[in-house]
Amino acid sequence: MKERVIALGFFDGVHLGHAALLRRTVEEAARRGCVPAVFTFDRVPKEVVTGIPCPLINSPEDRRELIHRLFGIDDVLMVPFDHEMMTTPWDSFVTEILIKRYHAVHLVAGHDHHFGHKNQGSPGLLQEKCRELGVGCDIIPKVEHAGITVSSTYIRRLVELGQMERAAEFLGHPHLLSQVVKHGRRIGRTIGIPTINFTVPPHVLIPCRGVYATKACLPDGREVCGVTNVGTRPTVHNGNDITVETFLLDFDGDLYGQTVRLEFHQHLRDEIRFDSLEGLKNQIAADAEAVKALFAER
Repeated sequence: MKERVIALGFFDGVHLGHAALLRRTVEEAARRGCVPAVFTFDRVPKEVVTGIPCPLINSPEDRRELIHRLFGIDDVLMVPFDHEMMTTPWDSFVTEILIKRYHAVHLVAGHDHHFGHKNQGSPGLLQEKCRELGVGCDIIPKVEHAGITVSSTYIRRLVELGQMERAAEFLGHPHLLSQVVKHGRRIGRTIGIPTINFTVPPHVLIPCRGVYATKACLPDGREVCGVTNVGTRPTVHNGNDITVETFLLDFDGDLYGQTVRLEFHQHLRDEIRFDSLEGLKNQIAADAEAVKALFAER
């Protein structure tokens, strides 16, 4: 049986507020000689309860990857939010699930964390219950940046608006999207500008349409600057499906079938429809120069 120090939360974005919880979890686990872990759900509980979709900053896979890469936590308990979980009383959630099933000896939660049936569990009740059971408990106060409380809700709005630099301030890292690279329509290759194509997973936010300065983090550890178009590619495509298409600068290789992490650093311009592929090619060349200049300054 491995004893765990468990951080509780949904962790969408894995932002600065979450970072305070996760650092405390790692610290306490090291002190106790336990395993640092995260307990989270595969989907937003509110979405299951209300039936109203809630677009998220990250896919479950990206949440897991961020928690591992930034904080070294391998043990991410990504639990289905099903009817049993929805109807579990808050105190049973602590005793039967966190302690008996997952062997928690210390819990870490945020100042606004609510849990259990009808969200009746609160930070105060969690502390009380842990004291009664002889289990450690930390409640992490709110984290502010520039006088604003760091929250997933606020960051979601920034991503929707394409404000990637400000989003990164509150996240503590660039907004990202990871995916296995798939074949697109190969139009880029016909004009000498090969691209990699992503589709945004279901329930994940699509950044504001436009062109972005990005970095592609490749499986071999290399980082390659890119020009990314988020939108409908109006010059070469008449449909309405949103795509994420990236031209990698100074890169020649085959990434098909490999997982690439795409980091969004800055919104460069709105999406434009050009009268010709030549006009598109010239604009992408200008965008590429702007991206090189941006990253040269950093």
